[in-house]
Amino acid sequence: MKKPLLIAFASCLYIFSFSGCSNSDEKFISEGVIDYDATVVDQSNPMASLAPTKMTIKFKDNKSNAEMSAGMGLFSTSFISDPDKKSMTQLVKLLNKKFMLVQDAAAVKKENDTYPIEITPCKETKMIAGYKCQKAHVKVKDESAAEFDIYYTKDLNIKNPNFANPYSAIDGVLMEYQLKKFGLEMKFTAKSVKNEDIDDDTFLSPADYKPISEKEMDDLFLGLQ
Repeated sequence: MKKPLLIAFASCLYIFSFSGCSNSDEKFISEGVIDYDATVVDQSNPMASLAPTKMTIKFKDNKSNAEMSAGMGLFSTSFISDPDKKSMTQLVKLLNKKFMLVQDAAAVKKENDTYPIEITPCKETKMIAGYKCQKAHVKVKDESAAEFDIYYTKDLNIKNPNFANPYSAIDGVLMEYQLKKFGLEMKFTAKSVKNEDIDDDTFLSPADYKPISEKEMDDLFLGLQ
């Protein structure tokens, strides 16, 4: 090998070693898993001890399945979002009982309207789980009048990722954010993003779950308090 060619080859190896010669497209994935840490904002809340400490979101073809569990696996819930079909399915397993609630676009909007928020984009960014994230400031327009910052990224290949949550105005995957349900405010922070093959069955409704109404699902959660 001629010396100039050898030098060029060695230089490329050096660049790969220290800057990764990385192509940003390698992180712009459309299928994989995001793991989040989950914490209760107000630890004095009576449901704090039952709250999950982590959440896993599996995504593929713009669909997602957010899974959480608590109480040594005695309680688990999943939220399956399908923006194309404009539907969201919630699965709940409590001991040996299994329940399912399917909501259309109108029901999802009604649900999200119970957590009214005002979002203000910010210029600041920070890295979360290896992804550059944009900051936004959030004001909750209810009796709590809470304010906090959230972060989201556009560097994951997921379209309309917030169809089924109150942050539908944000065109990006939420990497650090808060949500409130039944008086329990939770904060979620992404800790890892993995490119993995996801089975299509992940986004299907299991046959052994009993369909229930929105009121029955609300009563189920309120009964845990």
